[in-house]
Amino acid sequence: MTKGEETRQFIIEKAAPIFNTKGIAATSMSDIMEATKLSKGSMYVHFDNKDVLACAAVDHNMKVLSSKLQMELSQGKSAEEQLYAYIDFFSNPINPPLTGGCPLLNFGTEADDTNPIVKEKVNIAIKRGQQLLTSIIEKGIADGEFDPKWDAAAFSTVLFAMLEGGHLMSRMSGNNDNMKTIVQTLRKNISEKRI
Repeated sequence: MTKGEETRQFIIEKAAPIFNTKGIAATSMSDIMEATKLSKGSMYVHFDNKDVLACAAVDHNMKVLSSKLQMELSQGKSAEEQLYAYIDFFSNPINPPLTGGCPLLNFGTEADDTNPIVKEKVNIAIKRGQQLLTSIIEKGIADGEFDPKWDAAAFSTVLFAMLEGGHLMSRMSGNNDNMKTIVQTLRKNISEKRI
């Protein structure tokens, strides 16, 4: 990495949790300057404007989230264990894997009507999440763990939506009570599909 690339990456890493916590609209370049201790001139050498930096921060947050999730999933020896690892990874919205909470929920909610580029980034990440869950279930079916009649894609959509909804409910209420109910329900649904 060149010095310029290192500085650009440094700015993104410092900006990512700020954007994820405050949102794109509420984050100012002054917030980023304060976190990086860089001048406005230095910031604009690497990013044309706040929107360009915000998109880079969204990408960074998604990449970090995906990397942490993959690390958790790799601990599962079976498809069932991987599904439980996925659920457990997202089961504590009050103490989330990333500073500020779930970037899909945060950026998706903010960008749905205001930022088509970020909206598409979130949409792609949602589809990848559903595809990941579908592939885990399909592998479990192929390995004889799960009922072959289980609709992997449909359950993946339900699981994903329930966890995201649980995140919203937990963040609004300030506790994980609703998420605990969701986790118990999802685990029960999965255990009922075991052969």
